[in-house]
Amino acid sequence: MEGESLTGCTGPLAPELYRRLRPQDTGELRLQPQSSEEAKEFVNAFLKLSMPKKKDNAIQDMLTRKAVVLEHYAKKKTKQKRKKTKGFTAKQRREMRLFEIEPKQQRYAIFLPLHQLWKQYIRDLCHGLKPESQPYIVQGKLLKADLHGAIITVTKSKCPSYVGITGIVLQEFKRVFKIITKEDKLKVVPKFNNVFSFEIDGFISYIYGNKFQLRASERSAKKFKFRGSIDL
Repeated sequence: MEGESLTGCTGPLAPELYRRLRPQDTGELRLQPQSSEEAKEFVNAFLKLSMPKKKDNAIQDMLTRKAVVLEHYAKKKTKQKRKKTKGFTAKQRREMRLFEIEPKQQRYAIFLPLHQLWKQYIRDLCHGLKPESQPYIVQGKLLKADLHGAIITVTKSKCPSYVGITGIVLQEFKRVFKIITKEDKLKVVPKFNNVFSFEIDGFISYIYGNKFQLRASERSAKKFKFRGSIDL
């Protein structure tokens, strides 16, 4: 149709929109006048740059049939890998003595407040220890609880010298307990071949060390099976 443009304008205004600029107009706008061939080359180069995935024939076909929608290709952001912070090795921890308790700190009275905090923690964990509470439910929660601050006693052992040792748990490792006794002596008691017990508000819980060789952080996800009796 004569006078029709890609913008939808028709009538006498369309030729005015697309006619070449007059020399005086290009001077005012500081533009260099171009011939029709130069303008065509510029448009083709611009479209190739704007639509790199389109072939020349496809671009020409779009120009003759419909308006051109320029495509925008956003650069893909590369995700930066987070560097994992490396902790100390077991050897480095031993050399730095991170888990050693100084002799002047090895006093039973210093850790009694810790025991009081532990008892309140257990009461909150079990929603209050009451006579009508189900023993197996309480036992299941106690076996998964943090024992730092608990007063435990060795009730059975294949080594008679361990039987009767009682104290506050200061540190729990995978295979041993470190406890402080009323005589202000730090004892390292292995879990293997020992049975421990602790009491709170009338509830007594037993720990079979052979089945308890886990770190404190690992026990929270462990499912313990209740059995009638377990041999040492």
